[in-house]
Amino acid sequence: MALELKVPTMACSACADTITKAVKQVDPTAEVQADTKTKIVSIQTQQPETEIREALAQAGYPVG
Repeated sequence: MALELKVPTMACSACADTITKAVKQVDPTAEVQADTKTKIVSIQTQQPETEIREALAQAGYPVG
């Protein structure tokens, strides 16, 4: 499943790394691309969107 989530608090590459790690804890095979300019995170995952959103929120990056 492809997800595109807006993460308003993502500001730099370190933020993108933290977001990627949070997603990979839920789904180690996920493909994550984070664009700090548009604040859009594109995720290819087999996990439900609710689990991905929860993982991002726990990492300090709630989806807007």
